[in-house]
Amino acid sequence: MALSFPPFRRRDFTVRRLEADDIPILTAIHEQHFARPWTDSEFESLLAQDAVIGFAAVEEGTARAEPCGFILARRAAGEAEILTIAVARAYRRRGIGRALMDAVLRMLHAERVEALFLEVDEKNTAALALYGRLGFRQVGRRPDYYDNPGSPRGNALVMRRDLRQER
Repeated sequence: MALSFPPFRRRDFTVRRLEADDIPILTAIHEQHFARPWTDSEFESLLAQDAVIGFAAVEEGTARAEPCGFILARRAAGEAEILTIAVARAYRRRGIGRALMDAVLRMLHAERVEALFLEVDEKNTAALALYGRLGFRQVGRRPDYYDNPGSPRGNALVMRRDLRQER
């Protein structure tokens, strides 16, 4: 069942569905955050999957509405997982990550998904604070999951938010 959501506003940004034309920008933003960023072809492959949903945050009033942040999630068997979320460094601390998470949560609620999972570096205090405010709780830990060039590998915390109880 394909659902359509109108863009909603958060500060001076609009959240909309990701488009294939966004891929080069997604790759550039992803490079700012990850030791092994995804390639254009990896983003293209993910966006071609019916189970994958994605949203972009775009600044209003710009000549071309290029994403300044994005999120990808995948649904399977009544559950979903955040595949990646990233906000360009120049746009951090403006509520964009929250707006992107809200967009995914709204869609998953509408689709009656029961739980949402994600993994986050245990040293990413900003992300942990956001996920805590959104009702996620730690349900697991993956030692040495993240490659951090020049420093020891980072541990991933597996987090979950139950959506079924919220209906």
